[in-house]
Amino acid sequence: MRQPGAAEMPFVLTNASGVHAIPISEHIIALILALARDLHHSIRAQARAVYRGEQEAHVFELAGKTMLLIGVGEIGGRTAGPAKCLGMRVIGIRREPSQPAEGVDALHGPDRLLALLPEADFVVLTVPLTHETEGMIGERQLRAMKRTAYIINVGRGGTIQESVLVRALQEGWIAGAGLDVFEREPLPSDSPLWAMDNVIITPHYSGSTPHYDERAFAIFLDNLRRYVAGEPLRNVVDKRRGY
Repeated sequence: MRQPGAAEMPFVLTNASGVHAIPISEHIIALILALARDLHHSIRAQARAVYRGEQEAHVFELAGKTMLLIGVGEIGGRTAGPAKCLGMRVIGIRREPSQPAEGVDALHGPDRLLALLPEADFVVLTVPLTHETEGMIGERQLRAMKRTAYIINVGRGGTIQESVLVRALQEGWIAGAGLDVFEREPLPSDSPLWAMDNVIITPHYSGSTPHYDERAFAIFLDNLRRYVAGEPLRNVVDKRRGY
């Protein structure tokens, strides 16, 4: 939480969790499909008016691949469905793995992260930035991934140690990345990530949707009704954890 003193104050804080589940889950699937079908290289070749032959396209199928969701809340949960429809195996990591999530084949606690990384073809981060998640993906975690695996981050840039990620991409520890968030935003123009042909960059717009206001107001009005009626509120934030 940006205002740590608020954790000690006697008020209930709620958020608009769920508003971004549809656009961000679609963004995740878009990045994964683009990487699997080599669209990032074709788009760059198009900008240079270069026609790449079939033999130059490095493509693979998603069916049979494994997605590791780090963070299985509203966004992660909704990502599992389309991934399963594409024939992927989906495993997830969440703080409370005993809570089921539709479409997720197996759920584990954070302590299983290192053991699960070698299984994944796509590692997808949707976690918030907290004391527990800051820098959670570093050298040890990236080296544990397959050399053919990709990492997708649509949560917060600070969950990945960016300088280590740059090394991993340059030295081939992993195959590539789809990044919507960064440690510093806007991403500095001198960042090596811009020039990497195995990286897709989007400028923190995975949650953008024309339906934001109606969804956010629906949650607010429902919570207002619940508050007046003395009913439990939706999306209550744990102020100590920060989400």
